[in-house]
Amino acid sequence: MYIVSLFKTYFTAILFIESCLLSLIMTGAVTLFSSGLDSTVALKRALDTFERVICITFDYGQRAASIEIENAAVICRKFGCEHHTISLPWYRNFGGALTGTEELPTPSLTELDDAVKSDETARSVWVPARNMVFLSIAAAFAEEYGLEHIVVGFDAEEAATFPDNTPEFIELFDRTMEYGTLNHPRIFAPLADLDKEDIVRLGLETGAPLEYSWSCYTAVPVPCGECESCMRRKRAFSRVGVPDPLLERLGKS
Repeated sequence: MYIVSLFKTYFTAILFIESCLLSLIMTGAVTLFSSGLDSTVALKRALDTFERVICITFDYGQRAASIEIENAAVICRKFGCEHHTISLPWYRNFGGALTGTEELPTPSLTELDDAVKSDETARSVWVPARNMVFLSIAAAFAEEYGLEHIVVGFDAEEAATFPDNTPEFIELFDRTMEYGTLNHPRIFAPLADLDKEDIVRLGLETGAPLEYSWSCYTAVPVPCGECESCMRRKRAFSRVGVPDPLLERLGKS
């Protein structure tokens, strides 16, 4: 038991030292920030890690664009982050459920873990090459501002159905930036190994402003509670056993 305890103490000390070193080395980052649950928690981790953080929010014709931009601006003001909103109007001409007129998927809680159903819903909300476009723009900002990292909210739960959320995608894009930029920024993905439940726990532990995070695919005054993104968020807070701070703020908990 003594040896186990000693090992745990040693391991904890190593993690602390590593965190301190990272905070000294990692001085700046640009964050892909939609104000969603994942990107909000990732932003808070970035603010706790880097000396300087700027945020980019995209308007690519998604249904929830207006409220995502509004909430992102509120969070950026709260933390004093420089905030850029970038419009990609040509995406509005693309099909799909997020940017087009197709019906949004509304899976049940049990269907969230159904591989076939999840693949179907992922395809319906897929926006062609979206993360490649976003990361390329972020890479340009990182190079222009002299920032060493690009912060993303990619997580393990979404990586199961979205290939552009996977560790393999991150690794390959890092390699691309070695050739496509002069300063070679790297992707910082603090949620890559976490599912939504873990992300909620981390957000609560780190004081992320979850009350302004917006997961719903629509821009209604109150989250619809039915789209896949709402369902995954609802399940995560239920499993953690706490009310959703966003719904509390809106008086709907």
